[in-house]
Amino acid sequence: MSTITTPTGREEAWRFTPLNRLGGLHDGSAANTGTLGFEISGDAIGEHKSLPAIDPRVLPKDETTDAVALHARTRVENVDFIDIPANSSGIVRIVRNGLGGSLFARTLIAVGKHSKVSIVMENFGDISLAEEIELRIADEANVQFISTQEWAPTAVHVARHRFELGRNALLAATHFTMGGSVVRISPRVDYLATGGSAELNGLYFANTGQHLEHRLHVEHDVSHCKSRVTYKGALDGEGAHTVWIGDVAIRAVAEGTDTYELNRNLVLSDHARADSVPNLEIETGEIVGAGHASATGRFDDEQLFYLQSRGIPEHEARKLVVRGFFAELITKIGIADLEERLLGVIDAALEASNA
Repeated sequence: MSTITTPTGREEAWRFTPLNRLGGLHDGSAANTGTLGFEISGDAIGEHKSLPAIDPRVLPKDETTDAVALHARTRVENVDFIDIPANSSGIVRIVRNGLGGSLFARTLIAVGKHSKVSIVMENFGDISLAEEIELRIADEANVQFISTQEWAPTAVHVARHRFELGRNALLAATHFTMGGSVVRISPRVDYLATGGSAELNGLYFANTGQHLEHRLHVEHDVSHCKSRVTYKGALDGEGAHTVWIGDVAIRAVAEGTDTYELNRNLVLSDHARADSVPNLEIETGEIVGAGHASATGRFDDEQLFYLQSRGIPEHEARKLVVRGFFAELITKIGIADLEERLLGVIDAALEASNA
């Protein structure tokens, strides 16, 4: 296992993260005695059990330098294992509720060949959680993964999400982050064979004092694979801080790669800060396409004028603009009750803000 180097905040990977607010999750000093309630349902589940961390089925398959993930690998004695057999279909819903304390955790979800499933993981409650979640998606499988961070205002959540795609596997992942004091989610995509396609979407809303960070890495080291990344964020309130890092690497062997990443941020008040850093590393010119875009700004005056000219008060017009800004991604989910609930969460956040 890799040597764990404790972050100091001077490293590129940690320079935006408020380490003093992580409660020892980054250096491993946090107690591993917290409680995370867990409910799971869905007909597509073939097996769900807690396996010893040394079981070959749940051993990590990749190396990482992520200190929090490495602490999770060393501190966890049992891994939550969910197996979805080949040719399965349906929705798997996982509801987790933090009940206090600090916790290191690992979860592995294996999806069999030719399956078509939606996996919804919703997070609530109060906890300091450091974890690694891994999805191993077999050949020809089609997986939608939705993770919502709706933690209590004092919660801390640092997670690495790794997606491994087999031949012609499809992934659509959505990260919805609205709660918590500090949340740092690091999704990573690895392709095992040609034909894989990953769509990574995210939306986040930071209010006063919140730090919400999403740090993505898509590793194109297999030919003829595709990736699309779209993240949108809004910020409102003193000390609200969001960070989006989008790293896409196209290795020399990855001919035929098609990739694009986009991040947009809407700043709703003074004294809020959005950092956005898209990165492309390209080692071959034999690709379909590669690009990125990033934009951070305030309201579109033309949209506001249009709504106000039709009798909508400015305060309500601003809310409608923000709701529409996020709705584009939420309506891609395709699960009606979840879409409705998440739009309600956004509406509640807008009511509580000064938008």
